[in-house]
Amino acid sequence: MPTKPIVYFFSGLGANKQTFELLTLDWCEPIFVAWEPPQPRETLAEYALRLHALRQIPNDANLVGLSFGGMLVTEICKQYPNSKGYLISSNTGTHEFPLWLKVGKYIPAYRWSPFAQSNRYSLLLRWFLGPKKGAVETLLKGIIAASNPLFTLWAIDAIMHWNNRTVPANIERIHGTADKLLPAFLIKNATLVSGGTHLMIMNNASIISQWLQQKIIN
Repeated sequence: MPTKPIVYFFSGLGANKQTFELLTLDWCEPIFVAWEPPQPRETLAEYALRLHALRQIPNDANLVGLSFGGMLVTEICKQYPNSKGYLISSNTGTHEFPLWLKVGKYIPAYRWSPFAQSNRYSLLLRWFLGPKKGAVETLLKGIIAASNPLFTLWAIDAIMHWNNRTVPANIERIHGTADKLLPAFLIKNATLVSGGTHLMIMNNASIISQWLQQKIIN
């Protein structure tokens, strides 16, 4: 019987492995990468490579990154070209940010936003993320409640000051056409999920599961 591939999963901003709970992953051996407290003034790229080293991830690993996790995977794939990255609802640099996010680097109002100030669910978060009502929204509320606001604030600041413009050749991407946080028209060379929101990892879990299995197994 063939050995299942090991796949490392990096979750989204302030989230944990529950984010991937609705995926079908019986075809692989998933390893969910736990966050590490950031160091003072640590950049996104520095954090990505330190996390890679601390978790002893092989240099030729399969790496799945959701949103913020995809940005970390981008930096790891730049450093380790034999690795393979799979980005879900993510981007590869600030050149793919919408204008309002680019402005945030110079006008840091995000430090007082609902994203950074608490671990409570809000209507603004619901609008940006686009969860379906019912079980998905209940799961999302639990993930947000368990998040660390201090880590979230650091991560948002690190994202705003991320200056990468290099798109590694060893990544593949899937993105929703209805993503309000990272609009699809700014995302290049991605498989598009019609009607997929920033939270399509939950809303469209079967599509994401099939895409990952096809890309990694085949």
